[in-house]
Amino acid sequence: MLPPLKPIAMKERVSLVFIERGQIDVKDGAFVVIDETGIRTHIPVGSVACIMLEPGTRVSHHAAALAARAGTLLVWVGEAGVRLYAAGQPGGARSDRLLYQAKLALDDSARLKVVRKMYEIRFGEAPPERRSVEQLRGIEGARVRKLYQLLAKQAGVEWKGRNYDHTQWDNSDTANRCISSATACLYGISEAAILAAGYAPAIGFIHTGKPLSFVYDIADLFKFDDIIPQAFKIAAKNYSNPEREVRLMCRDVFRQSKILKKIIPTIEDVLAAGDLDVPKASEESIAPAIPNPESIGDVGHRS
Repeated sequence: MLPPLKPIAMKERVSLVFIERGQIDVKDGAFVVIDETGIRTHIPVGSVACIMLEPGTRVSHHAAALAARAGTLLVWVGEAGVRLYAAGQPGGARSDRLLYQAKLALDDSARLKVVRKMYEIRFGEAPPERRSVEQLRGIEGARVRKLYQLLAKQAGVEWKGRNYDHTQWDNSDTANRCISSATACLYGISEAAILAAGYAPAIGFIHTGKPLSFVYDIADLFKFDDIIPQAFKIAAKNYSNPEREVRLMCRDVFRQSKILKKIIPTIEDVLAAGDLDVPKASEESIAPAIPNPESIGDVGHRS
């Protein structure tokens, strides 16, 4: 049996790599993508938070095992990263954190406190008093709809509302496709951070009943900081492939904003608002043992 790797802390990693139409394998101990002509592209798997696998990719057992040992999340997504089909799970999850998260979600009072904290972080102000989770969800939805309208107006984009069907992707307008591509990127790194911190993507507080409910909760806290405004700006331009432009934008924004250094502390801050006993930090499970990979840029593979 191979010894476990000592992974780089999630907050120190670069964010995303998108791969399409390539065979992913391990050659000479390195994680590589091999295109149709046999050219190899090396991926620094231990320095990446999340690898998004688009249609046309094949992954060997050896590569999947190496990614798991390195604590790197593999996510199988649809065209342009707009639908998540499946995801691996990097090491580091702890049962005490899963139980803590579940206890918060099942306690009505604690859950409301967590939701109120999420509202405060998202909008920069305390939510109205004496409101239920359902009422706060409704208030949040109304504010988000207005925010979409404002950003569309600022970017000069015609906006008919957030409405798209992932089964008929090409029938969506450009603005909705750009927003969906941007949020897919954000969901990928949010899920990677949640798993690395030892929590469950499915146990949400505002969103519930879906495999990625907590991912949606956490991603929403960062959605309007940069990527959605930038997605509207891209939608306003006549790009031949706007979804690709959005992915490149997300890569740059995530790196410049060092978002991975913010997500896990934000998760801890949000859950601490529930006022239940907090497990000790699991930093040892994701502690850095390799020099900071700040100089390593996000890469992608295109055939």
